[in-house]
Amino acid sequence: MVFKRRDRRSVGRAVAEALYPRGGWRRAFGYVKHRLQRLPDTPEKIGRGIFAGVLASWTPFYGLHFIIAVIFAKIGRGNMLAALLGTFFGNPLTYVPIGVVALQTGFFIMGRPPHRDIETSLMGKFGAAGQDLWHNFGALFGPDRADWRGLALFYDDVFLPYLVGGILPGLISAFACYWLFVPVISAYQNRRRRKLRAKLQALGKNPSAPADGAAGPD
Repeated sequence: MVFKRRDRRSVGRAVAEALYPRGGWRRAFGYVKHRLQRLPDTPEKIGRGIFAGVLASWTPFYGLHFIIAVIFAKIGRGNMLAALLGTFFGNPLTYVPIGVVALQTGFFIMGRPPHRDIETSLMGKFGAAGQDLWHNFGALFGPDRADWRGLALFYDDVFLPYLVGGILPGLISAFACYWLFVPVISAYQNRRRRKLRAKLQALGKNPSAPADGAAGPD
C-alpha cells in the first residue's frame, strides 16, 4: 500500500511520539506554520479556519476536535485544512493547562467553588467515566447492573464546567491566533507574488533564457 508505514510502530512508540514528536515540538510547530502559510486561499479564510480549529481545541469533546473544527469552519466560511491544522493548538503540552483554565472558568461562571487538586482529580474523573462506560457496556450482555455514578460525577464536575468555561478563553485564544496569523500569511503571500512577478519579468526581458533546470549551451 502506498501510505502504509514500512516500519510498524509499537503501541509504546506511538504514544511516545504523540507526547514528543521525532523532530521535537519546535519542528512540529514550524511544520504547522509552514503549511498554514502555503495554503491556497485568502489570508482571511485561512484565519477563520485557524479560529475554528483553536476554538474546537477548548471543547471537552476529545477525539472529535477535527470534526468540530470542520463544522465551525463551515459555519464561519473558513478554510477546512486550516481548521484541522488549528486543532494543533490542543496538544499534549497544552491539554492540561487548557483543561485547568476551562474548569476554573466554568466553576466561576456557574458560581461553584473549584475542587482542590484539580490537575490530579481531572484524570481520575476521566478514568472513572471510562470505567463506567466499559462496565455498563458489559452489563448489557451479562448479569451485572449498570452504574452511572462515575459518569454523573464526570458530567457535573468535569464535562459541564469544562464546556461552559472553555467558551470565553477559547474565543480569546482563537481571536488572538486569527489576528496573529492573518498578517503573517498575507505578508508571506505578497512576498511570493513579488518573487513570481520578478521572475516572470526577468523571463520576459530575456525570452531566449533557458527554463529552470534546462541545460544551456556548452
